[in-house]
Amino acid sequence: MSGKKHKSKNKHHKGKSSSSQPTYSTQGTLDITRSGIGYVVIADGSGDVLVRPGDFNNAMHGDTVAVKVTRENLNSRRKEGRVIEVLQRKQTEFIGTLQLAPNFAFFIPDSEKPMPDFYVPLDKVNGAKDKDKVIVKMEKWGKDDKKPVGAVVTVIDATDANDMAMKELLAEAGFPLSFPQVVMDETAQLPELIAEAEVARRKDFRDTLTITIDPVDAKDFDDAISLRVIKKGLYEVGVHIADVSHYVKPGTALDDEAYKRATSVYLPDRVNPMLPEKISNELCSLRPKEDKLSFAAVFEMTDKGKVKKYWLGKTIIHSNHRFTYEDVQEMIEGADGIYKEELLLLNGLARQLRAERFGKGAINFSSQEVRFKLDENGKPIGIVVKESKEAHQLIEEFMLLANRTVAEHVAKIKVNKEPLPFPYRVHDQPDEQKLAPFIAFARKFGHKFDISSPKRIAESFNQMLGDVQGKPEQHVLEQLGIRTMAKAIYTTENIGHYGLAFEYYCHFTSPIRRYPDVLVHRELEQVLAGHPHADKKMEEKCKQSSDRERAAMECERAGNKYKQVEYMRDYLGEEFDGVISGVSSFGFWVETVAHKCEGLVSVASLSDYDDFRLNEADYALYGQRSGRGFRMGDKVKIKVIAANLDKRQLDYEWVKEGADTIDKAFEARGNNNGNGNHNRKDKAKGKDKFKGKKKDAPYQHTAPSVPPVIVPQAPVPVTPVVPVPEAPAPAVKPATVTTPAAKPGRSVPTAVPVTAKKQAKTTAAAPAKPVEAKAKEKADAVAAKGKVKDVAKKEGKKTAAKKAVSTKETAKAGKVTPAPKTGKKAPAPIQEASAVAKNKDKKASVKASPAKAADSKKEKADNKAKPAAKTAKKKGAKTTQPKNKKNKPGTQLSDTAD
Repeated sequence: MSGKKHKSKNKHHKGKSSSSQPTYSTQGTLDITRSGIGYVVIADGSGDVLVRPGDFNNAMHGDTVAVKVTRENLNSRRKEGRVIEVLQRKQTEFIGTLQLAPNFAFFIPDSEKPMPDFYVPLDKVNGAKDKDKVIVKMEKWGKDDKKPVGAVVTVIDATDANDMAMKELLAEAGFPLSFPQVVMDETAQLPELIAEAEVARRKDFRDTLTITIDPVDAKDFDDAISLRVIKKGLYEVGVHIADVSHYVKPGTALDDEAYKRATSVYLPDRVNPMLPEKISNELCSLRPKEDKLSFAAVFEMTDKGKVKKYWLGKTIIHSNHRFTYEDVQEMIEGADGIYKEELLLLNGLARQLRAERFGKGAINFSSQEVRFKLDENGKPIGIVVKESKEAHQLIEEFMLLANRTVAEHVAKIKVNKEPLPFPYRVHDQPDEQKLAPFIAFARKFGHKFDISSPKRIAESFNQMLGDVQGKPEQHVLEQLGIRTMAKAIYTTENIGHYGLAFEYYCHFTSPIRRYPDVLVHRELEQVLAGHPHADKKMEEKCKQSSDRERAAMECERAGNKYKQVEYMRDYLGEEFDGVISGVSSFGFWVETVAHKCEGLVSVASLSDYDDFRLNEADYALYGQRSGRGFRMGDKVKIKVIAANLDKRQLDYEWVKEGADTIDKAFEARGNNNGNGNHNRKDKAKGKDKFKGKKKDAPYQHTAPSVPPVIVPQAPVPVTPVVPVPEAPAPAVKPATVTTPAAKPGRSVPTAVPVTAKKQAKTTAAAPAKPVEAKAKEKADAVAAKGKVKDVAKKEGKKTAAKKAVSTKETAKAGKVTPAPKTGKKAPAPIQEASAVAKNKDKKASVKASPAKAADSKKEKADNKAKPAAKTAKKKGAKTTQPKNKKNKPGTQLSDTAD
C-alpha cells in the first residue's frame, strides 16, 4: 500500500487549522450508499469514515472491515480513509441473473446497492441456463481478482415472486439459504437412538407428568415443564430444555455453521433454521410420546411461588402431551380439557412469580404480534394480531426463572480468582437523552415520572402503562416508552437486566434457535462437572450473536412488511381507520387499526391544505396557517393509494373527514398546538381554507417503509404565519426556540439542491421575525386606526382618542402579535431541517429569538417590509421535501421479557 498522503478535493479540507492527515486504523461495518460512496460505521460511535469507491479494496456492503483513516477534519470530525482488509463477509450467497458466454459466465446480483458482477467458471454453472434466476455463492475474491468468483448453488423459479422475495431477504441479511454438504454429512451420522449408558448418566423424569406449550404451527419444541406434587402446598416444577449441546460439539462443521448463523429466522411463510431440520425438528425437538435428552432446572416451590431450592443437571423426559397456547388459554378462561388441574396450578405459580418480579421493578411492556393467513401460493389472505395472554405468561415466567437461576449459579464461579467468561443477557438503564423528551411528552397527558432512581423510573413507567389503558394516548405512549429503552445484548460484562429487574440473567431455554443458549449449556455443563473453562473468545462470540440477532429481527420485519404490502394491494383506493405511529419532517406514518399495516402520508400530499412543519417536542406536524396538528397517537382516516412490493412501501392519503378526533386527548387537558394550545377560531379558519382544495394531491414518495419516531436533523428556525385577528390583541412575547447543534456526520461531496441553497441563504440573512410579519403589523396598525375613526363617530371623540393612542403605541413597539381570545400563547416557531440537511459538517447551535432579532434589524427590515411581504405572499411558504431521504429506523424494541 502506498505511504503517500491521501489528497482530497473537498473544500472542507483546506487550511491547516481544520484538518490533519492521521494514519491510524480502526474497524467497522461498510455501508455503501446508492450513489456509490461508502461509509465505515465505527462500532464505538466515534464517527463514520468516508470511503470512496476506488478504496473499497474488494469489500462489499455490510462487510466488517479494517479501515485506515487518511484524513480527518478537526472541526467537523469528518474522516476519510480506505479499506485495508475485509475481516468478515456479511453476505456470501446472492440472488440474481446468470449470463452465459462461450467460455465463461457472468452473474449480475439483484441489489439496490452498487454491486460488482461475479465471474462464474463454466464448471461451476451447475446446469443453469442463460438468463436463469440463480443463487450464487461467493467462493473467493483475491487481491489479484478483478471480480469475485462464484458458483451456482441452485436455480430458482423466477415466476414464484413470493419465494424469491423471501430468499432475497435472507440472503441480503447474510443468512445462508442452505447448509453446506459437510454439515449435512455430519448431521446424518448423529445417532437417532439414545444409548442406555447415556440414560444412566441422567436424572430420569420419564414417569413425571411433562407437557409442552407452543404456537400451533411450531415444529421445534425446545422447552417442556414437568410437575410433581411433593405435599400440600409444596411442588416440584422442572424446566426441561432440549440438550442441543449433546449433539452439536465444538470444532465440528455443524457447530461452525450454527455459530455463523447464530439464530433461526422466522418469516411469514417459512423458518430459516440455525440447525438442520434433523436436529431442530427431530432429534432435539421435545415431541410428545418420545424419550428425549434435556438439560433441566428443577425447582422446589411453595404455593406462594417461593423457591425453596433448585437443582441443575442433565435429564431424560417423555412428554405426555403437546399443548398450543390457545388450548391452555381456553382452560384458564374456564373450558374443560386434559390436565386442566395441573395447568391451573402451574398458572397460579406463574402469577406469583410475575407479581414478585414486577414488585422488584420489572417493566410491564405489552407487545402485539402480527401473523398472516396464507393461501397455497403463500399469498396473504388475512392478518391476525396476536396479543400476549396468560397462557404465554405461564411459559414465560418459568423460562425467566430458569434463565435467571442459571446465570446466578454460574456468576458465583471463579477461574484463577477471576469471574468465568459467560454470555450474559444484559439490558442497560434508559438513556437520559432519550428519556427526557419522552417524560416531557408524557407529562402533557398528566403522567408524572419519578426519576430519582432506576427503580422509581420503572415504577413510574408501570403506573403510566396502567393508567393509559383504553385512553386515546395509550398507543403512542406505549410505543414511545418502549423506544426509550436500551437494546438488550449478549456480553461477558454483566450489568443486569433493567427491564426484567434481574441482577443476573442469561439465555438458557432456546438452544435449538439461539446459539448463545448453546454456549450457556456448555459453560454450565463444565461448571457442574467441576472443571470450568475460561473461554477467551467468549466476548467475541457474544458480539457475533448480538449482531446476528439484530440482522434476524430486521429481516423478520422486512418479511412482515412485504406481506403487509402484498395484502394491501387488494385494497387500493379503500379507506381505513388508523393511528399515527411516527412523524418526520417529510410526513407521518399511519398504522391501520384492523391489520397493523403501516404506510406514509407525505407532507407533499398535504401541501394543498397547509404547510406542515415538524415539532419534535410534540412528536407532531403542525400547519403554519391553520394550526392543525398531526401527533403520534392521533386517530385518522386514510386511503390506500400505492403499494410498492419491490420497496416494501405503502403510500396513504389523509382523508380529511376522518381527522375530527385529532387533539382530543390534548384538548381534554386544555392543551393546544405547537405549545400545547389549540385555538378553535384559528382551527375554524384553517378548515375554511380547505374548501375547494384538490383532494388527491400528487406527490413524489421518497420515504422508506419503517418509520422512526423522529428523524434527527439539524433544524432551521421558521416563524409560522399566524392569522391576524380582527382587532389588535395584547402583545405576547414570542417564545425562544433553541435548536440542537448539527451532529457531525456523513457529508457526501455532492451539490446542495437549489431549493435548499435558497432556503439556507434566506434563513441566514433574514431576521427571526420575518419581514412579512412586519408588513402585516404596519397594515394592521393602519387598519386599526381606521377602525378607531369609525368608532369615534359613534362613541365620541374621547373614547376614540384613547383607542388611537393605545393602538399607536402598540404598533410603534413592533410587537403586535396575534393571540387567541383565550389569552393563551401563540404557537412556538416550528423547526425545519431541509435547508441544512446537506451541511452537516458545520457544528453549531442556532438560537432563534424572534423579538430580539427583530429589534436588532428593525430599521433594515422596515425598509424592505413592503416588497418582501408582496414577494412572500406571492410565493407562499412551502416545505421542501428532501429527495432520497434515508429513513433510519427508530430504536429497536427492547426484549423486556425475553
